[in-house]
Amino acid sequence: MFPLVIAFALLLTAHLTLVAGLARCPRRWRAVVALAAPPLAPYWGYRERMRGRASLWIASAAVYALLRLIVARIA
Repeated sequence: MFPLVIAFALLLTAHLTLVAGLARCPRRWRAVVALAAPPLAPYWGYRERMRGRASLWIASAAVYALLRLIVARIA
C-alpha cells in the first residue's frame, strides 16, 4: 500500500511541475487545459523541451497503474 501512495505522490508532483513549466511558456492556456486533461501534460511538455519532466510523468503513471492492478488483484 505504501508504494502505491509514493507512486501517486510522484505522479502528482511530476504533473504539477509540468503544469508550472507549461505556464511559463508562450501558450499559457495549455497549463490550464493540462490541469483538466492530465494526459496532455506530458505530450505538451515533451514538445516544449521538458523531456525529463514528461518522462518522469509517464514513468510514474505507468508504475502507479501497475501498482493499482497489483493491489486490485490482491484485494
